[in-house]
Amino acid sequence: MITVDMRDRKPIYEQLIDNIRTLAVQGHLKPDEHLPSVRQLAAELAINPNTIQKAYAELERQNVIYSLPGRGNFISPDIGSVAKQERQRQLEALGVMFRQAQNAGVEKSEIQTLLDTVYNESK
Repeated sequence: MITVDMRDRKPIYEQLIDNIRTLAVQGHLKPDEHLPSVRQLAAELAINPNTIQKAYAELERQNVIYSLPGRGNFISPDIGSVAKQERQRQLEALGVMFRQAQNAGVEKSEIQTLLDTVYNESK
């Protein structure tokens, strides 16, 4: 379920952060669900354990996961509020982009066509 693309220019730890965050926000990883250990995930993905640890530390800082000493890492029970904040952040970013597009002369119908295309691709 957790993946990385070695050919991607984005650093591996950022890919891990994005991947785990997305899985949690979309509900594929449930609150209090146990994540693979650093060693287990490093072996599974064939990457350095320090990279996994760096991603887990950042996810914990973002309140996406929490850790229990000796037990491992878990999805935060507050993931719903994290998801809500993420949606709000994305909507604000879209608002900025829509204003820029409008200022550049892009028609509402063009945006709607693009939006329909994106949503139809994800089905």
